[in-house]
Amino acid sequence: MAKPTTVHFPKNFKFGVSTSAYQIEGGWNEDGKSESIWDYYTHTFPQRIVNLTSGDISCDSYHKFEEDIANIKRLKVQFYRFSISWCRILPSGHPNKINHAGIDYYNRLINALIQNNIEPVATLFHWDIPLSINNLGGWCNPITSDYFASYARVCFKHFGDRVKTWITINEPILIAMRAYGGAQLAPAYDSKGIGSYLSGHGELLGHMKAYHIYDKEFRAIQKGRIGITNDARWGEPATQTPEDIEAAERYMQMDLGWFAHPIFSKEGNYPLIMRELIDTVSKNQGFDQSRLPKFTPEEIQLLKGSSDFFGLNHYNTVAVKHGNTEVPPTNENDINCTTFYDPSWKTNGSELFRVVPWGFRKLLNWIKNEYNNPEVIVFENGFAGNDTETLNDIDRIDYMRSYMAAMSDAILKDNCRVTGYTFWTLMDNFEWQDGYTVKFGLHHVDFKDPNRKRTPKRSAFVYQDIVVTRCLTNPIPDRFLH
Repeated sequence: MAKPTTVHFPKNFKFGVSTSAYQIEGGWNEDGKSESIWDYYTHTFPQRIVNLTSGDISCDSYHKFEEDIANIKRLKVQFYRFSISWCRILPSGHPNKINHAGIDYYNRLINALIQNNIEPVATLFHWDIPLSINNLGGWCNPITSDYFASYARVCFKHFGDRVKTWITINEPILIAMRAYGGAQLAPAYDSKGIGSYLSGHGELLGHMKAYHIYDKEFRAIQKGRIGITNDARWGEPATQTPEDIEAAERYMQMDLGWFAHPIFSKEGNYPLIMRELIDTVSKNQGFDQSRLPKFTPEEIQLLKGSSDFFGLNHYNTVAVKHGNTEVPPTNENDINCTTFYDPSWKTNGSELFRVVPWGFRKLLNWIKNEYNNPEVIVFENGFAGNDTETLNDIDRIDYMRSYMAAMSDAILKDNCRVTGYTFWTLMDNFEWQDGYTVKFGLHHVDFKDPNRKRTPKRSAFVYQDIVVTRCLTNPIPDRFLH
């Protein structure tokens, strides 16, 4: 047998767990909270959600957050990343009416975390835009960036004395591609190649404005930091032909680079290849202007450097092949590539994911090389189980360990500046269009029980062991196999 090997994480490396408001809180219409787009969407189009479910109650964390904090504490992690519900703080979407019951809820949550020596990490927007704002066009309307900035200021004012790490927007590309450019997520505008770019542009402007409000008005007193969190898949060339290698690089530039390049590159703005391709393709398609909006020179400068860290969510790798036959306009048609999963890659509980840990290491190296090795904090990484999953979730354990090992190689062998890792998620929750059929949690939640009983899975104990020992031992220690 091979001699066991142990990989140690750096001394100051931090571990955490993540959730989001709509996915766990419930209490959808309690204590002055208004409707979010997800409240409206699940109530108006229930057939679009598996089993006609919604987040009306979900894990009921609005009433059970103290139990959740006890579970977080048992994991021994250093921080908890949660999101704040815009609708719970500002029912109209605007600061003309602050809902103090919502302020009180998050104050209790934040204070309880600190009392238990858990650092609160707050996300301002995790997909639950107020319905009133979305009715005006949502992120496709540039004025939404101003409304978001006003909401951010309210949160900084009320919570920033204790919250020292802020995330402006979670996974802007998924909102752009699947909510405004597609029909998978609310509000399901399905405006491919047009709404996707408009909404993405609006999200970047919203992030920029929130960042500079914090930087100018709060940073000196509160002494925190703020950034954006991007979702990224690794694009692996389908073959080693020059065409597929170039297509994979185009994919990376126009997927992750779409939201990272304006902020983390030296030159700023959208990636040059993205700008040139979409401008040219738009003209050839008969549009009188590019489908990709333009930043002003001032906006380009304000966006550059507007993140104190590189927030990263990663689940997946895709194979990238040159050429695309989709009916334009679509994003992949603009890139002129096709993405797919190599059939040899292991699947998990959702068809949206494959288990490819080496892609994680390649992604971290691409970020290092492309953006001058920024500090990266992994704010989401996790395994999608299905309805047949048991508490003995060995597949999740294998996934966790393999991805953390790949991350460790990127840190220790490749000198990537990764300083934190966050497992998605603390507990099973409402998983958007999949309802409750896809399970990401370290804790099982019984959604048939009015009490929403939480039970730790075996993966929770494995993660706790990694956090406490700060190391990965291969093969997996015997105590976790029985």
